[in-house]
Amino acid sequence: MIRTLNALVGVVENDMAEEPDWASFARRHATTEYHLRRMFSALAGMPLSEYVRRRRMTLAAAELTQKDSTLLDVAIRHGYGSAEAFNRAFRSVHGAHPTLVREKGGPLRTQPMLRFRLSVEGDSPMNVTIATKPRLVLAGHAAQVPLIHEGINPHIQRHVDRITDEDNQRLQTVNDAEPTGILSATSDLEPDAPEGSLLTYLHGVAVSDEDHVPDDLDTLTVEAGHWAVFTSEGPHPEALQQMWAATATEWFPSNPWRLRPGPTLLRFLSLSDTTATCELWMPVEEDE
Repeated sequence: MIRTLNALVGVVENDMAEEPDWASFARRHATTEYHLRRMFSALAGMPLSEYVRRRRMTLAAAELTQKDSTLLDVAIRHGYGSAEAFNRAFRSVHGAHPTLVREKGGPLRTQPMLRFRLSVEGDSPMNVTIATKPRLVLAGHAAQVPLIHEGINPHIQRHVDRITDEDNQRLQTVNDAEPTGILSATSDLEPDAPEGSLLTYLHGVAVSDEDHVPDDLDTLTVEAGHWAVFTSEGPHPEALQQMWAATATEWFPSNPWRLRPGPTLLRFLSLSDTTATCELWMPVEEDE
């Protein structure tokens, strides 16, 4: 995966005018576009699309300061069909209009070319189990919430706070499939979505058949397949978020599995005001 990500960076550098065919690139490297984007986002700390935009605008700024091309020439060389679209992208990265940069040489916020390197970590064993499950239906109470990478998501917290003990007891009576108990499911999120993107959050349980779900509950369908089940224990939510990051930096690069589309599930085994023991269920498939 490290070699593949560095090859991806090379593709970005070699053609700034066209959006690469990432699906074909992923197939040539025996992986999927979904897994490729998820791993890039997790390891680089930004979506692939954002990195491409920052690199284009970094090189475009260097060309503007040389003053030997028109704004439209620079825009076209970096994949923009109009000066207006180029101006918007340029300002979103540098915080200044291209003409100001051309006149004064700045201010600029540049994005260096990334290089992925293998570092020896993994000194702490990760507790993981590979589980194979049939098609499931998740039934419960769903809401659209923005993605927040660090700390407690207040939008999810408000949604959960509105769910009563009676609601949870009712969900438990519907639960007839594994994983058992109350689950937190996140779905409908692009693989390299930036913070603030909307996702579907469902507080519910696993059900074997959609016919068993009461009409007033929301549902998510989960296709049959493999799951990597990681166990986390410690301060909450810090321990969980650190483990989530470690799946990308340590586990996936060193194991023959890759992510497949589907919701991510979280099951709490114990929870107090400050600590938690929980399971993170990530849908996976065998890497080719």
